[in-house]
Amino acid sequence: MPAITNDSELRQFIDSLGFDQQRALGAQFAEGVIDLTQDPRLKKALATALAPGVSGPEVEEAYKTAKAISTATFTACGRDADWMAQAEHFTAAALQAALAPADQLPGKGTAAWKAAMQARMARNCAMIETGQGAVDSESQRQYKIAQSAAG
Repeated sequence: MPAITNDSELRQFIDSLGFDQQRALGAQFAEGVIDLTQDPRLKKALATALAPGVSGPEVEEAYKTAKAISTATFTACGRDADWMAQAEHFTAAALQAALAPADQLPGKGTAAWKAAMQARMARNCAMIETGQGAVDSESQRQYKIAQSAAG
C-alpha cells in the first residue's frame, strides 16, 4: 500500500474497506479526540466501539448513547464562546459516525470518513480554545492510523 499522505489518498483507502473495517477505523479516529470530553458515557461507548468481537446489541446501545450526546450538545455549536462544548459535540458526532448502522449513512457517506471529519472539527474547536496545536495535526494523525491499518 502506498503511503497515505493526503485526504484524497485517505478517502480512497477508506472507500476500499468493508463496513466493519470502516467502523473500526472510524472508532480509532474518534479515539484520537476522546480527550476532549469528560463524559464517561462517551468513553464507555468508545470502549465498546474498539472492543473486538462486540455484539450487535452492544454496538447499537453505544451508537444510541453517542447520538443522544451529539444531539444534546448540538446547541453548543451556536454559542460564541464555548469552544470546548463544541469540541465535545464533534467528539460525540465522530463516535456516532463510527458506530452508525449502515442504513444511517446517507449517500456516499462512510463511517470512517464522517468520523475523521468530525474528529478534525473537534480538534479545531479545542485548538481555538487553547491556542495550541497545528492546523493539520489531526489529519496527519489520521493518515498514520490509516497507513497502519493498511499494513
